[in-house]
Amino acid sequence: MNTLGYAILSALGRKSYSGYELGKYLDNVWPAKHSQIYPLLTKMEEKGFLVHEIVEQVGRPNKKIFSITEKGKQALEKWIAKSPSDPIHRDEFLIKIYSASLLGEENSIKLVHERIAKLDESIASLSGKITEIEQMEELETTSKEFGRYLLFSRKYRLAEEEKAWCHWVLDKLKNKKIKFTVLFLAFAGRFSLPLDVFSWAAII
Repeated sequence: MNTLGYAILSALGRKSYSGYELGKYLDNVWPAKHSQIYPLLTKMEEKGFLVHEIVEQVGRPNKKIFSITEKGKQALEKWIAKSPSDPIHRDEFLIKIYSASLLGEENSIKLVHERIAKLDESIASLSGKITEIEQMEELETTSKEFGRYLLFSRKYRLAEEEKAWCHWVLDKLKNKKIKFTVLFLAFAGRFSLPLDVFSWAAII
């Protein structure tokens, strides 16, 4: 089973979901398209990791509600006990900002401002989810909400940190040059030598 399968089992370990609801949950941990989720649900059910029941709806198509089985729980627990693989991070923005020297100042600044706008949206959404959980009187570490709280808090902090980095990038773009102070340790003492970014690049 691939990581998406275990992400599905992780969701169903909390509660039963429809395929659509699973897609919304997975957006927070392991984003996937419905064209990936539904075929995998069928395969996982065939292997006994989950089951489904049909829920009738008035005026709308009936929907399948999926639940984890005992075999699914055992598979999930075994997978959780293993060390995780190295994270895979793909971000088109990083490729573009890496090419800032080709974009030019105006386009680079526009790119970073667009990123900040998206980060602000994420921060607002995550803040709402965190506040909703924090309104509980207390949160046990054994609660199913505890994992959500950890996840949302991590994403919130990362978004805030990246937003601060974006403002740092804007500052550097507007200054047009970065100056470093490189400290060299010698036998007799320390020497301080300022180098601009282009000189430093030439040295290395």
